[in-house]
Amino acid sequence: MGWLDALLGRSKPAKPDLDALFALPSAAVTLQAATGLAPTGLGSVAFRAAEGGAFATLERDVKALLGERVVQSDDGYGYTWLLVNRPPEAVADLVTELHAVNSSLEDAGFGSSLLCSLVSFADPEGRRLAVVYLYKRGTFYPFAPLPGQKRDNALELQVRGVLDGELPLESDLGRWFPVWGAPGV
Repeated sequence: MGWLDALLGRSKPAKPDLDALFALPSAAVTLQAATGLAPTGLGSVAFRAAEGGAFATLERDVKALLGERVVQSDDGYGYTWLLVNRPPEAVADLVTELHAVNSSLEDAGFGSSLLCSLVSFADPEGRRLAVVYLYKRGTFYPFAPLPGQKRDNALELQVRGVLDGELPLESDLGRWFPVWGAPGV
């Protein structure tokens, strides 16, 4: 960051720390104890697919690595989602596989294509929640969808309080983007 950036109040964006994903299994235990929301075994990685043979080969290799546990879909915003399915009690394995997908894309030079990763939770009352990792910010936030493209803001704020100190949380609530229709949520 240069002196002009400092003078104008601009800050350097946070560098993504994919290893922060490994804090999710212990945060999941805390979340379940405090709210009753348990892991569903579903997690997703969203990225903007690039043109070219190198990206196609990488995408094929990632899908081959994960086998039948991964399903690819595209959303209406131009992003590709890889949905990974594991047993609900295997949240550590799920996180490891999400990390592998993110790392593969980053190591191959496609880090700028990554949008987010998420792990899904639900409770017996039907409440749903995704803990979303924003790749470009290196932070997490909760997303609790309701029918009709509405959000359960009270649950999101409750989860923020529960996970404070467990995960690097996004402090700017304006960056808690809804991920409507994300696979696994």
